[in-house]
Amino acid sequence: MQRTYTARNEDIGVTWDREWFLVNADGRPLGRLASEIAVILQGKHKPIYTPHVDTGDYVVVINADKVALTGAKWDQKLYQRHSGYIGGLKEMSYRRLIQRRPTTPIREAVRRMLPKSTLGRRMLRKLKIYAGPTHPHTAQNPQELSL
Repeated sequence: MQRTYTARNEDIGVTWDREWFLVNADGRPLGRLASEIAVILQGKHKPIYTPHVDTGDYVVVINADKVALTGAKWDQKLYQRHSGYIGGLKEMSYRRLIQRRPTTPIREAVRRMLPKSTLGRRMLRKLKIYAGPTHPHTAQNPQELSL
């Protein structure tokens, strides 16, 4: 009788290595890109996927400022944050946010697709996002990922 394999934290890095993937966000729809990145960060593309263990890989996203949106979302999509004080709700449209912080829309979309726990926050640390075409992770030799 075969037993089901369950990954442990001790196995990651010893038996199973983490890989680095490079994603070009130029012209890709934001939601589709984020969902595919979330799958890789969680490790769901691997046969050793275990829900309570971080089995995912690293993802480097380049050209984050050129991600595509459909329809009239450039002005209608709003990002909100709250300072914690009364009347402290701040809203910013996607067009203005991409000018100020071009990496934030991808990071927020991926963050909301990951588990809402310490495990999800640990997975999000493996996501590296850059607005331009250059990145400092060439030493890791990331594989080009065509999504």
